[in-house]
Amino acid sequence: MTLRVLDPTFDVLDATQEAVARLTSLAGRTVGLLDNGKLNVDTLLNHIEELLRSQHGVSHVIRLNKADASRPAPDDVIAHMADCDAVISAVGD
Repeated sequence: MTLRVLDPTFDVLDATQEAVARLTSLAGRTVGLLDNGKLNVDTLLNHIEELLRSQHGVSHVIRLNKADASRPAPDDVIAHMADCDAVISAVGD
């Protein structure tokens, strides 16, 4: 009998990009809301959008969608995230 042991660790890679400074305010900003396709996440994100606009002065919201929660966002969705100053990824249920 052969025993196969897998090592789940990885070598730490050097960062290829510097960290982005934190936003001091959301006023006038564009925020992306990522829907992961689970039940009720649209209700949650609708409420979050309302709060962002009414209480934080967010000027534009981009709604983004994944096919389902278990897969990464497709390349076109990730490309749209680049147009956002901040992105909120939500999980419904």
